Amino acid sequence: MSDAALSRPVPAEGEDILAEFAPDRATYWRDQAWMAALGMAGGMAVLWAIGNPHVWTGAVGGLAAVGLRSWYLLSEEMAVRWVLTDQRLLGPNGRQIRIGEIERLRGLGSAVQVVTATGDKHLLKYQADRDATLARLRRAGAGRGA
Repeated sequence: MSDAALSRPVPAEGEDILAEFAPDRATYWRDQAWMAALGMAGGMAVLWAIGNPHVWTGAVGGLAAVGLRSWYLLSEEMAVRWVLTDQRLLGPNGRQIRIGEIERLRGLGSAVQVVTATGDKHLLKYQADRDATLARLRRAGAGRGA
């Protein structure tokens, strides 16, 4: 992804910025640690199920895979910004969602899922306080459906 695509979205003239949502580094690493733990357990379970006598290598493989992925994606994930204006929610890569088009909001782990009336889904990932992000979006009038 280019730096321009990940830079802070710019509101249109006449729009007031209400909030900006950025990922939290500590939350990112906590989520990656949970994913690594699940990957390690899954790798060990598969090796145990197929009768491999070296079950412990599943843990090493799971940790290595998630660790490498986490390190590789860190800078990209930390560059994502969402901007809430009085009219729209603006996201990376030119995403623009009118507040009135946001049908549902829900929490998924540390992320906030935004679902539009047309069924498009967007994630505001690695929010330090997911509930505060949800509350801020709802105060702006988003997610009247749920």
